[in-house]
Amino acid sequence: MPFPEPGDLIRPFSAAATQGRNFTEQSLQGKITVLYFYPKDDTPGCTTEGQDFRDHQADFVAQGAQIIGVSRDSLTSHEKFCTKYALPFPLIADGEETLCQMFDVLKEKNMYGRKVMGVERSTFLIGPDGRLARAWRKVKVEGHVMEVLEAVKALRQEGTV
Repeated sequence: MPFPEPGDLIRPFSAAATQGRNFTEQSLQGKITVLYFYPKDDTPGCTTEGQDFRDHQADFVAQGAQIIGVSRDSLTSHEKFCTKYALPFPLIADGEETLCQMFDVLKEKNMYGRKVMGVERSTFLIGPDGRLARAWRKVKVEGHVMEVLEAVKALRQEGTV
């Protein structure tokens, strides 16, 4: 079942992440959350996206927002990725694809002539009330983080924080 439309509550989930963290839909409430899905640790586009979020982490925190990355990689892979690129935010290991399915980010891709299911780079902005505020699909890395930051600022100005 695809993810609900903006305005709908995040459905219940539980997911392990780096930094010894575990996230549920309840742990997202009370703050703005940027939940970004990416295909694979330590690949060019995913590394650039992670570094962009890292480089603007203080700007997001200043707006009362937290950043959480999600991919199907293991916690071990995520820990190495975070260490190698000094990523300060947690990364959820979604090996069972629970969140990927919930947010409908698994799409058919063509890899070297073979059709495979992969993660479509996507970002979701969740308000402090636990409701989806905005979704970006088929994300192009360049300029994306600044667009998300502007949306966070706009959400904060709406007085929902």
